[in-house]
Amino acid sequence: MIIIAGYTRTAADARDDAVAAHGPMVARARTHHGCLDIAISADAIDPERINVFERWEDQASLDAWRKIANPPDISRRETYVSLFRTDKAESPF
Repeated sequence: MIIIAGYTRTAADARDDAVAAHGPMVARARTHHGCLDIAISADAIDPERINVFERWEDQASLDAWRKIANPPDISRRETYVSLFRTDKAESPF
C-alpha cells in the first residue's frame, strides 16, 4: 500500500478556491482503479494550509493515475508531502 500525506501552503485568501479547484480531480481519483482514498482539504486551524492524503493499492495504480490526473494549477508557497510504503494496516483502537 502507498500513502501520500502532508500539506501545502498557499495565501489564506486563495486557499478555499484552491481546495475547491481540486474537487473534480478528487472525484475522478476516487473512482480510479487502485485508489483506496484521497482527500485534499482545508486545514481546520491554519488558513494557509491545505492537507493532502492519498492511499493507493500499489505503485502501478498510482503511476496510472498520475498519467491522467491533470491537477489544477494553483499557487503554492511551500509543499511538505511524502510518500510512504507499507504492507500492513491495523485498527488504531
